[in-house]
Amino acid sequence: MRRRIAASLLATLVCTLAVSAASGQTQDAQQEPQIPAAKQTSPGLYLTAKQAYEKWQAEPEKMKVLDVRTLEEFIFIGHAEMAWNVPLAVQTDQWDAEKRHFAMQPDPTFASRVKAVFAPEDTLLVMCRSGGRSAMAVNLLAEAGFKNVYNITDGMEGDKVEDPGSAYHGKRMKNGWKNSGLPWTYQLDSERIFLPERQ
Repeated sequence: MRRRIAASLLATLVCTLAVSAASGQTQDAQQEPQIPAAKQTSPGLYLTAKQAYEKWQAEPEKMKVLDVRTLEEFIFIGHAEMAWNVPLAVQTDQWDAEKRHFAMQPDPTFASRVKAVFAPEDTLLVMCRSGGRSAMAVNLLAEAGFKNVYNITDGMEGDKVEDPGSAYHGKRMKNGWKNSGLPWTYQLDSERIFLPERQ
């Protein structure tokens, strides 16, 4: 009888420990945000817009916010007050029927234009609309020798709301610099804009 009770208690204890360990693993997994494949980078350094702003606030002289969107986006959608604009690509007049927008053309001088402004040891917090182009930019900069390049994974406008019942369905109203209430502006500083040369 005692052996059965001891065995039963031991089995209960093992089950409890297993459930507790599994629960801890689930909690850890929830704490680490899942980065979509299109937003992943070779350096593996990621920040949300809020985290990027806090990092910049802590050391504004050392942290550089680099916006890689087109000049049109930078002007008309607005930008972070402290951002530098070095576009990764330019808008073309070629219609992409599959994606239903005008195609973008990558600029081969992107990394060299960034190098003209920043040193490879600078810490760059890189932003685009929602984290995809900035991931591409981070990878190019890492290849060019930059070590401390972070992808701002929710970008300036954030991710789309995926709720058919919402008036904001399909709109970029979820997270992002603007939706997080962080400081942004339409005002331009020509000293912080570095465009590709016109062909």
